[in-house]
Amino acid sequence: MAVNSGYLLGLYGGSYDPAQSAALTKSVAKKAQPTAPWSTAAQATAPKADALVRQAMGGRAFVNEDAAQLDVKGASADYKKLFALYQGLDTLNALANRATTKGLSPTDLALVQKRFAAGMEEIGTYLKKADFEALRLVQGTSTSLSKTTAAVPRDSANSITGPVHEGTLDTPVAAFAGDTRFSITIKVPSGQSTTTTSIAIDLSELGSTPRTLDAVTGFINGKLQAAGFQTRVGRDQIKAEPKTITVNGKPVTLPAGPDKWALAIRGTSTETVGFTAPDTSDAVYVVQSAGAAAQTTTTTVNGVKTTKTTVPASLVNQLLKFQSDGGTAAMPTGGNVGETHWVDGRLSQEKLPDEVKTVRASAVGPDGSLWLVADVESGPTNQPIKGSQDVALLKYDTAGRLVATRTLGAASTASGFALAVDADGTVAVAGSVTGSLNTSTTDAGKTGEVATVADSFVTVFDKDGQEQWTQRRGARAADEATSVAFGANGVVYIGGRAKSAMTGSSPVGGWDGYVQAFKAGEPYPTAGIVAKTIGQAQFGTGSDDGVDAVTVDGSNLYTAGVENGRAVVRRFSLDAAGVPTLASTRDLGAIAGEIAGLSVSNGKVILTGSSRDSGLSAGTTTRANSGGKDVFVAALSTNLVAAGTDRLTWYGQAGEDSAADVKVVDGKVWVTGIANRAVDAKDTDPTKAYLTRLNPLTGAVEYTRTWSGEADQAKPMTLAVATNGASVLDRLGLPQGEIDQSDSKLLTAATSVRVGDRFYISPADGGRATAVTIDAKDTLATLARKISVASAGKLKVTIASEGGAATGKDGETTTTTGGLQRLSITAKDGKTGAVLTSGETGRDALLGLGLSSGYIGVAAGDTKTRTFGLGLPSNLTLSNADAIKAAGEKLQGALKAVRDAYRGLAPQDTSASAKGAVPAYLTSQISNYQAALSRLTGS
Repeated sequence: MAVNSGYLLGLYGGSYDPAQSAALTKSVAKKAQPTAPWSTAAQATAPKADALVRQAMGGRAFVNEDAAQLDVKGASADYKKLFALYQGLDTLNALANRATTKGLSPTDLALVQKRFAAGMEEIGTYLKKADFEALRLVQGTSTSLSKTTAAVPRDSANSITGPVHEGTLDTPVAAFAGDTRFSITIKVPSGQSTTTTSIAIDLSELGSTPRTLDAVTGFINGKLQAAGFQTRVGRDQIKAEPKTITVNGKPVTLPAGPDKWALAIRGTSTETVGFTAPDTSDAVYVVQSAGAAAQTTTTTVNGVKTTKTTVPASLVNQLLKFQSDGGTAAMPTGGNVGETHWVDGRLSQEKLPDEVKTVRASAVGPDGSLWLVADVESGPTNQPIKGSQDVALLKYDTAGRLVATRTLGAASTASGFALAVDADGTVAVAGSVTGSLNTSTTDAGKTGEVATVADSFVTVFDKDGQEQWTQRRGARAADEATSVAFGANGVVYIGGRAKSAMTGSSPVGGWDGYVQAFKAGEPYPTAGIVAKTIGQAQFGTGSDDGVDAVTVDGSNLYTAGVENGRAVVRRFSLDAAGVPTLASTRDLGAIAGEIAGLSVSNGKVILTGSSRDSGLSAGTTTRANSGGKDVFVAALSTNLVAAGTDRLTWYGQAGEDSAADVKVVDGKVWVTGIANRAVDAKDTDPTKAYLTRLNPLTGAVEYTRTWSGEADQAKPMTLAVATNGASVLDRLGLPQGEIDQSDSKLLTAATSVRVGDRFYISPADGGRATAVTIDAKDTLATLARKISVASAGKLKVTIASEGGAATGKDGETTTTTGGLQRLSITAKDGKTGAVLTSGETGRDALLGLGLSSGYIGVAAGDTKTRTFGLGLPSNLTLSNADAIKAAGEKLQGALKAVRDAYRGLAPQDTSASAKGAVPAYLTSQISNYQAALSRLTGS
């Protein structure tokens, strides 16, 4: 039975007006905001994820304001923009989820990746143009302080070695035992030149005194003080920490071991410190990958799959240093502190940076430093990359200390395949690049002829790692530079393969081999270095061909590659300008394997690779094939005409042997790879590495070492030989030669930005954006000034230092050395701030600097407009599983930011609220109404 409220109130002195009640109900129910597309009601009719994917793959726009529906008359246009943006982000999220689908073909995945990239670009463009009325929405972040993650190293007179001792300080140091003699060199300014003093250190002078850390450093410092220098040698503690391992799928924490100690060289800005040793031997560097991927188990309960890691991943890339036989240096008798899997003759074992994915080439410079070319999927901690993969050039001193890192700065993806070092220390790197790569101010942001197809590139650096020039050359179809060499007068030659015609050449069919020659010069003073192609050749068969190695000997350029399944060596004569012309060719027969290296030494062309006994013919065979896949070394006449002195040597065992890399020194062949692996071996089966030196004329094996690695996995990638590079300094963790105290402060060297990269700064309240463009000579200081000017003084930009070591006091200021410097950006006092916007696709400087696009300002100083940041990096991709996961997480955050902005638009209740005492008549009515309800319910 229905109860009439008016009747009840009438009985107890109240009154009821149905018309007023209906008006009140309508007023309360009136919608304050349009229905959002993520609401339950809207989701019932919204397109499902599959439909969003189909629409995106069909080329439909990601952001469409016309499709956004508002069900509140007179609602702000901001809602339409928010809803359209939300739909675009939701579509991107659907594409990211689609990329994780099992069984998705490579072709379909590539299309999803392409549409995702297009959607990211479309949303970035939309946000730049969208003019919101009641809020501020930025693609990046909203913050009061923004710092570059990219950092520039400060000059440092201090240097710390690796650990040389483990245990208490009163225990003698094993590294100091035996015949330990070396010299410390100190170079100081002297007028317009410098003066170098050598201070001999011989630990036998300590006599019966135990060679503890303090005793030895005290002895050395006494020598330095007596010579009148301020440089000192101390010790640096490496505190031991507990270690967690996984046992049967459960974490187990092991107690901390003994502390470790390193040597610390503490110099001054006016004293350049170096080290030499009287007894040396040749050194061989091997870069390897060790360890195994994580092992997991998957269980299914009630239809729900759960994956559990039983053995964590132990993958690591390492730099190993071996001492060759011969020479006068004492052989090492054991591994250094903290090293594992020691093998006779190994001097050191260093871990490469975690960011390194693979290393494909290495070479030693004239100063003994080691250069590596690596692919990185994320930049070093203080050197972010702009795309999904970049090429990094790493420089190590003889002690295995990383002293410099240079990234190519590719906007999308790049791979490094080859490396060469000239006699003057100039370094060349070659490989492939997809997407944009600025080579000058005129092509900034431009891709190759086809944006999604890889092109060849070559970059030349000076001996200090400063980029001199870059050339990008490509065919319309895919091509890549796989080898590089220096010729006379600085001419650079690259070899590779191409699927269509390279500029100035004609295609043959399939993949073709090619060579190109580059010459650089400065047209006039201050013009800058300009490189141009001076010659090229494209060759091969109607099938697939390529160039795997090149080398220059006087006026001859040699190439080696697999052409239609056959090993072919070509000789090009070089004219006075260095232009190559094909002179002769030698076909060595069918090859069931790969070419690893090519060199000319002692009047012989030395070709090395790996193959089965498939019919290779290169003269007299000194050692026969072992039956499986073996390493081969062919010694050929320099004119490539078959001669009686030609030799073919096979090296290997009954299983599979590979040749990962090869170097020829003094007529002898050094080769490294995987030894004697079973044909049917699984990925998880043990893998052993080897290092061997062969005589290519006699086939004699003069030196060999084999070893294992973490999780029984050791896979060499490259090798390099350093003449006289091994000495007693290796066990002390000290480098040969001078310690690098400084590195380039140019942003184009210290970060991954390139000349022509840029970003924009616009007023927080709207207005024209001003571009900030990277120039060749920009440093943190010049960039700080550019940002301040572009923001019309609304941003305060300072250079923040961190991580340095205190050296003293200058008045009230503490002086420091070393550490890093970054840009720190805030709104100036009392100012609203400004908005940073990414540069165009392919030339976005924010990515290389590690700065987020978005609003920088003081929240309390801007009470009129609320700012919301999507936190959506412009370089999100679906290139691999990790990238897909990261993209999904960022998109979820962006979707939440849009929902937050929607709530921020909710109108405030401006109706007057009742204040003071409740009127007596209202109190009486409420009391009567409650009494009536109580009587009806019996309560």
